[in-house]
Amino acid sequence: MKIFIDPLKKYKKFTGIGASGAWWAQYAGGWDETDPTSGISVRDRIAELLYSKEKGIGMQIYRYNIGAGSMDSGKGVYSDPARSTHSLEKNGTFNESADKNAVYMMQKCAEAGAKEIILFVNSPLERLTKNGKGQLNKHAYFHTNLSKNHYPAFADYCLDATAHFLKKGLPIKYLSPVNEPLWIWNGGQEGCHYSPRQVANVMKCFAEKMNNRNDLPGVKLSGAENGDIRWFNKAYTRAMLHDPSVRKYIDGVDIHSYCLHAPLPRCFNDRKGYLRRYAKWMKKHYPDTDVKMSEWCHMRGGKDTGMTSALEFMKVLYEDITILNVTSWQHWLACSMYDYCDGLIYIDLKKHTYELTKRYFTTGNISKYLPHNAVRVQAYTNDKDVKVICFTNKTDTLTVLINFSENIKDYIIPQDMLISVTDESLSLDEKHYCKDEKLVIPARSVVSLVY
Repeated sequence: MKIFIDPLKKYKKFTGIGASGAWWAQYAGGWDETDPTSGISVRDRIAELLYSKEKGIGMQIYRYNIGAGSMDSGKGVYSDPARSTHSLEKNGTFNESADKNAVYMMQKCAEAGAKEIILFVNSPLERLTKNGKGQLNKHAYFHTNLSKNHYPAFADYCLDATAHFLKKGLPIKYLSPVNEPLWIWNGGQEGCHYSPRQVANVMKCFAEKMNNRNDLPGVKLSGAENGDIRWFNKAYTRAMLHDPSVRKYIDGVDIHSYCLHAPLPRCFNDRKGYLRRYAKWMKKHYPDTDVKMSEWCHMRGGKDTGMTSALEFMKVLYEDITILNVTSWQHWLACSMYDYCDGLIYIDLKKHTYELTKRYFTTGNISKYLPHNAVRVQAYTNDKDVKVICFTNKTDTLTVLINFSENIKDYIIPQDMLISVTDESLSLDEKHYCKDEKLVIPARSVVSLVY
């Protein structure tokens, strides 16, 4: 097998890979008992595993959910109590201790190595919504739960939280006021529906507020985090970027990469086709605006700790990076407590234990070795079974090979380099290779070439 890399064909800077603290951090952030494998607390070890390059996989981005407070009030319909949240208020006053476990985990992830924190909102604070809940009433459909006259208070609350965490030294880079605005959100979890025009108005209110503050250095807005790559992404993007005052605070459009298969004609399930069309549209209308992938998971029941789900994740990531040219990529959950195919680490809420998955390790095949300030460059192989992504800066290069086939592949190493392999039996297994040595790429594997 041969790898072809063109360092002169450069794409945009790739800032990193991350995941969110929803909603596991409000539990695991309180696990202060000692982890027997590391000698530090379980919660600190989880943060280390996720964000330390030396002792974990060195992810770069952490997403903190500013909750609506449904766990505090007991209002709403939730399929699991963990899908409700604490707010950052006590008795109507801002107080980070109201969500102390999740705040602690955010802080520890930053200490471990997270370079970028995104604050995101599923539903506005309950006291600001129309029905006093973090979701619509059961039989309400396609109505926003936030009155326009509460936009300023909503913005003030989120911006005050942002300024508070910045003052504590946390690397808050983005604030995302809306999340998956297309969906109804009348049960299951916190959420708020917005039309494209309503998203535009919310963003304009936030931008106007930010323009009059000097305690938010470097913070940008992000959005609109629509929930499916097929539906209304152009409408939400166009509305959000229409106003110049909003564009001042937005350097990228955040999308979610779900493509939930439905009993529709095949063309409606052509995920790669939608990626191509949206990329072409963005290049034509907003060539200077980055596209970022801010949430994805398998949306499939049943735990999967092996290579099947890891390779599915890598397939989606590869398509998002090479077709849509995203400049960052984020998992929905860092940790999962469900019998579900999501998260990088499975945690047990009763035992306070954790289990690493192959999704965790294949994420590390990129995040652990990604060069600082790297850009993606053109790369491909002469083997249809093996996909390749290449990132480089002036001194370091990371080339990631994804072998989707059941067959092993051979590659002659062109120069001295570090190789890290993840397959069904190996997990980021590192070995130094010398020039002209033969590398055997295992079946169904992800391999990092670091040089």
